[in-house]
Amino acid sequence: MAIRRSRERRPSLMDMIDGVLFGFAGLATIWLAYLVLREGVRPGWPMLLLVVFWVLLTYLLLPRIHRILTRIYVPGYFIGRARTSDGLLGDPINLALLGNEAQVHAAMTRAGWTRADDLSLRSGTRIFKSTLSRRSYDEAPVSPLHLFDRQQDFAYQQEVAGSPSKRHHVRFWRCPEGWMLPGGYAVDWLAGGTYDKSVGLSLFTLQVTHKIEENTDIERDYIVETVIAGSPETDVEVIENFSTGYHSRNGGGDLIITDGDLPIINVRRIDVPEVAAVEHTDSRDKRPAQIVFGAGVAFFRGLAFLPIALFLLLLPIQYLQGLQGVTIEGGRPALILGGTVIAIISLIDIGLAVAVFFGRNWARIWLMLSCVLTTITAFIGNANGSEAVTLATTLPTVGLSILVLLALSSHRAREYAERGRCIPKHIAGRSYEQAAIR
Repeated sequence: MAIRRSRERRPSLMDMIDGVLFGFAGLATIWLAYLVLREGVRPGWPMLLLVVFWVLLTYLLLPRIHRILTRIYVPGYFIGRARTSDGLLGDPINLALLGNEAQVHAAMTRAGWTRADDLSLRSGTRIFKSTLSRRSYDEAPVSPLHLFDRQQDFAYQQEVAGSPSKRHHVRFWRCPEGWMLPGGYAVDWLAGGTYDKSVGLSLFTLQVTHKIEENTDIERDYIVETVIAGSPETDVEVIENFSTGYHSRNGGGDLIITDGDLPIINVRRIDVPEVAAVEHTDSRDKRPAQIVFGAGVAFFRGLAFLPIALFLLLLPIQYLQGLQGVTIEGGRPALILGGTVIAIISLIDIGLAVAVFFGRNWARIWLMLSCVLTTITAFIGNANGSEAVTLATTLPTVGLSILVLLALSSHRAREYAERGRCIPKHIAGRSYEQAAIR
């Protein structure tokens, strides 16, 4: 019998460029954290920068290091666990479903669950306001977890007594077409349900996060019970000992205990309108926050430098030469040249930002390369003493460039840009699913 060996796709030139930029962003973040710490150990108000240092360490540097290391030692195939954005093993996958997307939504809605908002600037603002006002936010987003190399397509939750620190929640991923569970079981959806019992610090990244109830089987069984109660026409088949009963930790360091059973909920008997039956949600089509942030910073940075360009182009030279200590070598032509260069750079920044926002991969690469140039130039100047990078000089500018580089080199930003906005969703989705099967 011939054995068919699978081969990974050879990395393209763009893949290698992305990998180099991803690693460079991690190194640049180490340097940025050092600069912020150096500025923050001074007495007085600069000590507030120690808070910035903690944010850089826990939300940017440690996750990037974890992401690099986990690509080496964490398996890329299905092992019954989701993964965090940092690449760490996350919550267990403890549910499967049969049915189309509309039937899943109908089943969860009838069961008394609320669909969670996507994580965005708008939902983040709502979280902030609800926290300050101590008001309930039933649709509060859940943190992203990844399966099939993409984050959940949607999630549902139930608040407990209006508490933002306690909630039932479950994430859903559509299975690639033709994909089967180990053992040859064909399902349409996989899901991971856990119960948030409190808020605390992640053991691995020191980030503020929800802490889950360690016995995840309780939440799994609760989800099944609510779905059956809300839609009696559904039925459930349980694959016993699907995964070996184990205890482990999730991406936040919380203990996990499970018996390894996998319930498969069949919601195909739920009647839904024909129009709703063709609904297709794909998390990869949602513009990620990293794209919005990177494009937004570049756009407003370009706008900020335009007035300087106009100032140099239009202001009469006698006004500048009249200022004490100001000398202009080259006269008016030098001002025009300087203003023109700044204007061109500003317009390029704005143009790249718009293209990145609409998912153009070439623009993402060029914008990252410009940030690399800014960072290397500043590093060389700081190293040879010609221009020290401090809070009073170029640290804010360099910091923004490194943050843009981090955002645009992230997995979500790359996935969104490489997918291409011009490709119809059903074609792009099919291409991904076929790649997943291979």
